[in-house]
Amino acid sequence: MDLETITRYRLARSRDDLRLADGEAFVAGATWMFSEPQPEVTGLVDLTAMGWPAIEASDAGLRIGATCTIAALADWRAPAEWTAVPLFRQCADALLASFKVWNQATVGGNVCRSFAAGAMVSLAVALDGVAVVWTPDGGERRLPVAEFVTGNGTNVLESGEVLRAVDLPVHALRARTAFRKVALAELGRSGAVVTGRVDEDDAAVFGITAATLRPVVLRYAALPSAEELAADVAAASGWYSDPLGSADWRQAVAGVLAEEVRVELRGAAAPGGPGVAVA
Repeated sequence: MDLETITRYRLARSRDDLRLADGEAFVAGATWMFSEPQPEVTGLVDLTAMGWPAIEASDAGLRIGATCTIAALADWRAPAEWTAVPLFRQCADALLASFKVWNQATVGGNVCRSFAAGAMVSLAVALDGVAVVWTPDGGERRLPVAEFVTGNGTNVLESGEVLRAVDLPVHALRARTAFRKVALAELGRSGAVVTGRVDEDDAAVFGITAATLRPVVLRYAALPSAEELAADVAAASGWYSDPLGSADWRQAVAGVLAEEVRVELRGAAAPGGPGVAVA
């Protein structure tokens, strides 16, 4: 889509270039920016010239640069001991997008759009991802991506702030994981995504996204019983309705998927196998 209000475009190459003028907005892949009118935007500041490494592995874990494409992350080959990395592609596949979008859209852009069905939000929530935010005064703040997202399409970013990276801790990358999603159409946008992991200390974490306005994270010292998990899923808040699913349907299928994840993590085959589309 042509953006007829845009009168200026510039590349950001340093932090000094990240100071926004009135009407300017940051872009990287820009797949959402050019998908609909942006009448309030008169200038674009392109982050792709900042030179941020796409993926940086260390003993502490993984840093995913905000300008890393979804395709690059989905195809990245991890050390064998990082058993949670299959979630990268599983979550990417939860994004309703063509391969062209995958190769243009960025991890940071997906997180900053903060849609309930944001695939990279699902991934970051599943693995205790931390948002690294650069502030206009040259500083930095860090917070869990689960807290970064405040609603369907809203987040904590303030004017002039930019997401620099998402950090995934090594303990989460070494975990056993399971993934389920469901949609009303076979190729439709996810109506519910449930992830689960068991860390090396036996702690268990379940994440619910797409079905709720903001991420839901359930933590346990060990895998919960079916009854405990079902009660916690039912007690979660933020279930919402839109043309792609009603709130009560989302709550119900999230409970089913959570139990499938729990059973898989326990080491048995989950009834019905992976989450499937429901017509």
